[in-house]
Amino acid sequence: MEKVNVREKLALFSDHWNPRVVGELNGQHVKLVKFQGEFVWHDHAAEDELFLVVRGSFRMDFRDRSVTLKEGEFIIVPRGVEHRPVAEQEVEVMLFEPAEIKHTGEVESELTVHEFERI
Repeated sequence: MEKVNVREKLALFSDHWNPRVVGELNGQHVKLVKFQGEFVWHDHAAEDELFLVVRGSFRMDFRDRSVTLKEGEFIIVPRGVEHRPVAEQEVEVMLFEPAEIKHTGEVESELTVHEFERI
């Protein structure tokens, strides 16, 4: 049992849309990621995702609406719901999602990550 300092872990990388695994529990990964710009529209047929804003803010687009999230706020995207994170400025986010999740669902793009680095 080791404590994790989120700020220290976030300082270890500067790229965007490339989540790093910082913990694991009950088949779930705890990941840290930095966003800037638009991600791809995608969904996850069998997995829910939780996005918690550590620093900054971003907009989660859904096909029928958008939700803006600020520091300290989170949103759970239910399985099967198409979504797209968008960040006008860099934002730091913690993710909680099943370990087997595909980063961009069934969509393959230049932003797709196949193996998540552990830091």
